[in-house]
Amino acid sequence: MTAPVPLPRGPYTPRATPLDLPPGAGAPSSRTVFSAAHVVADPYADIGPDDPAAVDWEATLAFRRHLWSHGLGVAEAMDTAQRGMGLDWAGAAELIRRSAAEAKAVGGRIACGVGTDQLPTTGEVTLADVRAAYEEQLALAEGHGVQPILMASRALARAARGPEDYLATYAHLLRQASEPVVLHWLGPMFDPALEGYWGSTDLDEATDTFLKVIAEHPDKVDGIKISLLDAAREIDVRRRLPGGVRCYTGDDFNYPELIAGDERGFSHALLGIFDPLGPLAAHAVRVLDTGDVAGFRALLDPTVELSRHLFQRPTRFYKTGVVFLAWLAGHQDHFTMVGGLQSARSLPHLATAYELADGLGLFPDPELAAHRMRALLAVHGGAR
Repeated sequence: MTAPVPLPRGPYTPRATPLDLPPGAGAPSSRTVFSAAHVVADPYADIGPDDPAAVDWEATLAFRRHLWSHGLGVAEAMDTAQRGMGLDWAGAAELIRRSAAEAKAVGGRIACGVGTDQLPTTGEVTLADVRAAYEEQLALAEGHGVQPILMASRALARAARGPEDYLATYAHLLRQASEPVVLHWLGPMFDPALEGYWGSTDLDEATDTFLKVIAEHPDKVDGIKISLLDAAREIDVRRRLPGGVRCYTGDDFNYPELIAGDERGFSHALLGIFDPLGPLAAHAVRVLDTGDVAGFRALLDPTVELSRHLFQRPTRFYKTGVVFLAWLAGHQDHFTMVGGLQSARSLPHLATAYELADGLGLFPDPELAAHRMRALLAVHGGAR
């Protein structure tokens, strides 16, 4: 029996065995499911706080192979990969190149974030600058044969003066795209710099503008990813989409009900929480493929407490918990993050994440996870 772990709120006895899941299988058939994947830092890189990120490429690609092996698609170079929070455009471009080649080699599905993060973060920026930056990244993604995800742009939020600027910018980009793209609406809880995106802080007005972009170019929009943590709004938008345009939920608070859907439709998935939940999430959706909604919910509903914990405010620091769980699960040998983001969550927060994840049976080797948790507590003076 594994010895108790001295967590801040009292001793915790880890479970003895992981959740018993069937081996990885093909991709789910009733829903298209992507996991936004994290990057693994190189812990031995001799870099300073202002230097570009140092990435452990083999460990990073190995984690993507893990996700593909369970039938999930990989959403690459998204905010889960610390775009704009430790990973710059040069690093993201290299990540896209390497992941695209790996996806081709193993037959994995991949889509990649396209944004404007090569632009300066301060000073004046024009709409022409924004368009050119998007075009550069779009060309790179398409040149490597991956589906683009047009990410929300901090620079566009700075440059735009109203809804018309968003409509014109996205119309220009969609005309440039050679294949249908995914549009991403990332809320300010994930990135405060995106407050007022689509030209208004009024969500009803912003929604109307967002839907107008899609309605004017339905042939160039494969789907939309909504990351607002508002299930009712996602359902409303989902029901107003043109035929053939998918809704990919990015709601890490309400994903089971949104994926399950209702009598008027359902959401596909493109989620950061599916990074730590990969095997369980893929199995749950394959259960849903059989029409067993209750079985799907029985598997996925218990994970919501962990997800809400990882994505608690400040929500943008959820990446720390995601990487922490990857370390405990044995997918990487250290808990170091690009940009030093491993310090963004408290020890009690991480301890609760460990307990919740272990309770779900997410760790392939519970003893390894317990050992690493004890080591972290000891290093930070928390082991009593």
